[in-house]
Amino acid sequence: MSSFRFIHAADLHLGSPFQGLALKDADLADLFIEASRKAFTALVDEAIERAVDFFLVAGDVYDGDWKDNKIGLFFNREVARLERAGIPVFLLKGNHDAESVITRTITLPKNVSEFPTGKPGTFRLDHLKVALHGQGFAERSANENLALAYPKPEAGWFNIGVLHTSLTGREPHAPYAPCSVEDLRSRGYDYWALGHVHDFEIVARDPLVVFPGNLQGRSIREKGAKGAVLVTVEDGRIAYERLITDSARFAELTVAAEIDDTPASVLRRVEASIEPLVEAMEGRPLALRIRLTGKSRVRNQLLAKAADFRDEVQAACHRSHADIWLEKLELRIEPVDGPAERSTGTLGLDGLLALDGFPSELLEDAAARVAEIAARLPGGSGAGDLPLGDDLDMLLAEARDLLIARAAEAG
Repeated sequence: MSSFRFIHAADLHLGSPFQGLALKDADLADLFIEASRKAFTALVDEAIERAVDFFLVAGDVYDGDWKDNKIGLFFNREVARLERAGIPVFLLKGNHDAESVITRTITLPKNVSEFPTGKPGTFRLDHLKVALHGQGFAERSANENLALAYPKPEAGWFNIGVLHTSLTGREPHAPYAPCSVEDLRSRGYDYWALGHVHDFEIVARDPLVVFPGNLQGRSIREKGAKGAVLVTVEDGRIAYERLITDSARFAELTVAAEIDDTPASVLRRVEASIEPLVEAMEGRPLALRIRLTGKSRVRNQLLAKAADFRDEVQAACHRSHADIWLEKLELRIEPVDGPAERSTGTLGLDGLLALDGFPSELLEDAAARVAEIAARLPGGSGAGDLPLGDDLDMLLAEARDLLIARAAEAG
């Protein structure tokens, strides 16, 4: 069996609007939009520099239908660089770029081959004795087990299965093309190149089943280093190496306040906690979510002046590093007394909006109001699962805390 190298990538999500960030900080959203393109350019650079034998993407090249041709032209430009380097590219459609989703097209270079969507198809690289088997998504939702229909392996060749799938489930990803590792193993392939899950994961080693993760984090749920996988095959032996491509990152930080803290001392705690993150940035801009917890008498004061305190926390971030940006400040400090002790003979705001959850009627009403607001947001920035950047429980909790704090200040 010959020796060769290839890059396995997935979930480029080119054109992602970063709607949550856009609502909080348009400049920060623009930074991450540019980071998504830089990540793919960096991966193409790696492919050319390492002279890989082929390049495959296991679904979701695009984030959704194009508003214009700019994102298609960008992708065309980058894969054309691979064509000039003599590197073939194999694409598989995922749920975000299914045939039913993407309506615009740009003619791609001749080095690009796309797996069929109606049934599994196979591409053969005769000079390497490599066979790539895959089936893309015709519709955004693929609920059947696609893997079981994949063809038998080419005898004596290196066989690669390419599939966009959640396997038996990977929260919070939608359960598309469900299948088990045993289903994959039954095909007799040497390597499974998966997509859809945005975290890097070695699912199995016999055969090697890999989620490379996405190239660039897109929200606070996608923290840490992101990239693709370089696979090297020598005489049938398989080795892999992560290629880190992201140019901006997300991180979370929890800071506990103490009972007798002042706003200034809470701020000092925050600044001290940020310092260790600078090294982990590895020279990249960082979108940081900070969560304040603990019990403190300063709670209501911070909540009542939350906007001003947020600016102070952003300033603390910039004192630590010029490229640390506050993605969100969550004020989750609890009162020193308790909700029942703060009301005098009445149920009080805390009792009306219980700390352990919200009634279904309130959630339904909030969902309707959020939908109304999202529909009025410009440029489609309200599209997506979290049009205002957070889920309903988080939004209601923030509203509740603000009401309580202002009521306490007024009283």
